Order: sequence, then C-alpha cells, then structure tokens
Amino acid sequence: MIAVLLAIYGQGVPGEAQAAYRREAIGAFSPFVRSGSWEIARWTGPEREIGFAADELVPSWTADTPAGSWLRVEVRVPGSGWYVMGRWAYGETGVRRTTVKGQADATGTVVADVLRLSRPVTSYRLRATLLRRPGSAVRPVLRSLGAVASARGVPAKGSPGAAWGRELGVPRKSQLAHAYHGGRAWCSPTSTAMVVGYWGRGPRPAETAWVRKGDPDPAVDHAARHTSDRAYGGTGNWAFNTAYAGAFGLDAFVTRFPSLAAAEPLIASGVPVVASLSFTAEELGRDSDGHLVVVTGFTAEGDVIANDPAAHGVRVVLPRDAFERAWVRSSSGTAYVIHPPERGLPVGVVTE
Repeated sequence: MIAVLLAIYGQGVPGEAQAAYRREAIGAFSPFVRSGSWEIARWTGPEREIGFAADELVPSWTADTPAGSWLRVEVRVPGSGWYVMGRWAYGETGVRRTTVKGQADATGTVVADVLRLSRPVTSYRLRATLLRRPGSAVRPVLRSLGAVASARGVPAKGSPGAAWGRELGVPRKSQLAHAYHGGRAWCSPTSTAMVVGYWGRGPRPAETAWVRKGDPDPAVDHAARHTSDRAYGGTGNWAFNTAYAGAFGLDAFVTRFPSLAAAEPLIASGVPVVASLSFTAEELGRDSDGHLVVVTGFTAEGDVIANDPAAHGVRVVLPRDAFERAWVRSSSGTAYVIHPPERGLPVGVVTE
C-alpha cells in the first residue's frame, strides 16, 4: 500500500483560485529489467482525485541519480496518453537533462514544466521510470514524487497576519554579479541557491572547482549548471530546481498558493518560499515577463519582504496587494518549498 500525503492550500469558491499539491510516498520499485539500451525500473501511481476541476498540472520530484543513470517523469489525465514532463539527472552523464518539446494533443499541451489542459480534469496519474546502463550496479533512487493541480482565478480570500513582522535570515545572492557569464537569466537557480544555503547545504568546494577563479559566488554557478534544461534553453525549469535542492538531502517540491495568506504559515515556521511571477512597472516598479524571488518575510503592515536576485542590494520590500495579484495572475501562485526532512511543515500545509 502506498501512503499518500495531501496538501490543499484553499478549497476556494467559484471564481477563486484553487490549488492542491499531492505527494506520493514511493514504495519499492519493481526490479530493473532490460529494455533496449537501458535497464529500467518503473512505478505507476494510482488515479488521484483532485477535488475540483483543474486546468494545469505541474509534477516535481527528488531523486538520487548516480553517474550512468537518470529519471523520466510522466503524467496522464483521463482520455490522454502519457506526457513526458522531464528527463532528469543531477549530473551530466547518462542523459542530457531536458524537457520534451512537441507534446500537444486535443487534451493538453506540455509547456516546459507545465501540462496545460484544453479541458478541465478532476484526476490524474503519475509514472516514474529509473534508467541505468545494462549490467550497471548503480542504484538510482526516487525519493519523492508529486504534482500540484490548479485552476486559475482571482486570489482566494485568507486570514493574513500569521507572519507579519517576521523576516528570515536567508543569505542574499545576486544574479547580477554573474551577468558577465549568463547570470542575467539565472533568477531561478540563484533563488534556489539562497534557500539551499539558508538550510546550511550546498556544493562542496571540490564540486565547484570548475568555476572561474574570482567568481563572486560559485554556489550560484553550480545551481545554474545543474538546473539547465536543454529543450527549454535555460535554468528556470521549476521541477529541475526543486530536484536540484533535493540532491542536498532536502525535501523540495513545486506547489501553488491561492493567496499570500496561504503561504504565511510557512514563513511563520521559518520556511522561506521561492515565488515565481511576472509583473509590470505599474505593479512592482519594473517589467518582467518571468522572474523568481525568495519571500523571506512580511513587514508589520503585511507587505512582502523578498530577496530579489535581480535587485541591487537583493533585499526589497514589495506592496502586498500588487505582489499577490501579479503572482496569482501570472503563475497561479507557483512556488518552491524547500526544507530539511526533519523540519516538518505547519499543520494544514501538509496533512495525511
């Protein structure tokens, strides 16, 4: 019997945003068997009811993939075949880390890390395949697998205040410091590196020996290298970023929040949130068609305190209402949640 963890960040009412993250506790895989050029072990999850009509799905995972092994993650909904959501490995042997272009049919379209549905669905299934070279003794391990389902809408109402006046000491890292070698596009790995560093994890010096001497922050270069998506052509793949954090023994997943109030219990418990959003100059002072920041706290008045990797000085204070509107409108409140396994999440954020 496979245990299931279910996180629901607001049931909502008609017209309000809804999101539900469900994480599978993976049982034993079937033994590796020969399949073409690889040996494979596969796990197929049961049909999972969402609880509302969803129009997008975003899977995420953590896994150990020693050299010569890799992971393929797929999802299907009623009436569809299997959509490949990622071919992933932490390292750079065995497979090129990538999403898969050209997946579109009457049911849905894969856009990098998101399955966008042509019609609402109320259930889905996940499938994971571990692959290794024939005859290899390496043992890739899938440690967690889940998906967030969401329906777009206006921000759901919540009861704010749980984290007002609280700010977490997340280390400040700047993508601009790496602008001379591609860093202007590294908002996602820079944000991920901040949170990995907050938990006292990250690459060892030997793992960043390849970084150019004099680099201001090798951990950022390391994160960018290990989150690159060949098909997407960048480092902003949501699931690849949480999988990278998982390589340091952290629990990490992509989820969606219907409001800032729904995310506040995490900040109040000491867990920062990496938020993905686009915004206009009228909303947040400059234009961006896609950016990530680390929400580190809230002012006493409820405005957002964030580490913005593209801001001079990194730390910024952003107006609450404008941030929330932009976040929910542009990404349905997409976020990375990264924490040590021993650091439980607040009651009501993850429940069995």
